[in-house]
Amino acid sequence: MSAGRPLTKAERKKFNRAEHERKIKQDLIAQHGNDLGTFYYWLRITNIRGTQKFRAGDTAFIREVALALHNVFGRHAD
Repeated sequence: MSAGRPLTKAERKKFNRAEHERKIKQDLIAQHGNDLGTFYYWLRITNIRGTQKFRAGDTAFIREVALALHNVFGRHAD
């Protein structure tokens, strides 16, 4: 937490958001297993960040993610 002082409103909000994300990841892993749950969590985060970047006009992030997914598929597909 903190070093002997109460968290500020911004710090508390950041801490609560991180705890919420940890809970979502743990729930996905519990529901789908370690590998698939982690993959679903990664897709969730990528979707959120991609939407934010797209709205900001930065399409390079989406191209990088698409390339990364293509590379993963290429390694694991027959």
